[in-house]
Amino acid sequence: MAATSRHPLTRWAWVEIDRGALRRNTRAFKSLLKPGQKLCCVVKADAYGHGAVECAKVMQSTGADMFAVATVDEGVRLRDGGITAPILILSEPPLDAIPLLLEHRIMPSIYTSDFALAYGECAVQMGTVGKYHLAIETGMNRIGVHYTQVLDFRRSIDFHRGIACDGVFTHFATADDIDGWDYKLQRRRFDEAVAALRDAGMECGIVHCDNTPASILDPSSHNDMIRAGIGLYGLQPCDATRPLMDLEPVMSVKARVTRTTRPAMGEGVGYGFTYRVPRTAVQICTLPLGYADGLSRTLSNRMDVLYRGERIRQVGNICMDQCMVAIQQTPIHQIREAEYGDEMVIIGRDGDEQITMDEMAKLRGTINYEVACGFGMRLEKVYR
Repeated sequence: MAATSRHPLTRWAWVEIDRGALRRNTRAFKSLLKPGQKLCCVVKADAYGHGAVECAKVMQSTGADMFAVATVDEGVRLRDGGITAPILILSEPPLDAIPLLLEHRIMPSIYTSDFALAYGECAVQMGTVGKYHLAIETGMNRIGVHYTQVLDFRRSIDFHRGIACDGVFTHFATADDIDGWDYKLQRRRFDEAVAALRDAGMECGIVHCDNTPASILDPSSHNDMIRAGIGLYGLQPCDATRPLMDLEPVMSVKARVTRTTRPAMGEGVGYGFTYRVPRTAVQICTLPLGYADGLSRTLSNRMDVLYRGERIRQVGNICMDQCMVAIQQTPIHQIREAEYGDEMVIIGRDGDEQITMDEMAKLRGTINYEVACGFGMRLEKVYR
């Protein structure tokens, strides 16, 4: 759900998406490529919480050659939103989804013969040819045809005139460590599988294996296309990529104060009274976002927000739809008290201070991917 004004009218909590930063990040990944190599932009999970259709429009206008999604519905939404570039589903959907794939020109990943042949039969009935990408299992043990079985698999389906291989790919489990044994083994297995297909005279189409970290760390494995995901949104996939590529965060999370109060000393705040007002003067401010909006309850009493360029502490248990913060005055640190409607920053920059997805992810014991996706669940998005 996207807001058309700078601030949503129905709720004082929102996500801001910086189109300019997204465009610059997309260009940065394009700059990694040699002539003829393609950029596939991964926009699954509503573009990691950033809004798939709006982000894909920016990426398409900036030179994206293909888009990757996780579900059929995600692909259909892109088509309905005006995206014309090729769309790939990074898994094999149920058989019942085949008509939708063909109707909307969405390519599935294929790794079972039952699906491949059913896909071909439906394509013939609809008077078309169904393109697909062959997923090759090289060690992650998630999806794909085992790398030793690709020739037998292709021989079992290539007779069908209703299907055509548009690409082959694998996915790295440890691309943050390109010098590691596991990464090198997966890459060798993939290269051997592709070579076997070519030696047998089989069409491979677009060969791709690089996710965001591998795209940055290992140019030698770019092949015909890279698949950029989290990096497009300005988030580093691992520490090793930080010095190599400057990325701009695309998402900020903001809220406005819906209530202020000054409880007496010893009064509790929120469910369970996990925070009680200390001796010093404290103003408690309520913000209208909570764990149903991606602000994990595990952050209760542990995170900061930004107000007028300064960090203030979140206090009390984070609720489903709301949370509270404390402005605490001390003799040497005076912070102006907030008023109803004042803006606070949950993720983003305010003056010289910044709270990042990485900081929040570290507090939660997770990765920035999960943090970004969480904020995209319910908060309205404002594009600027």
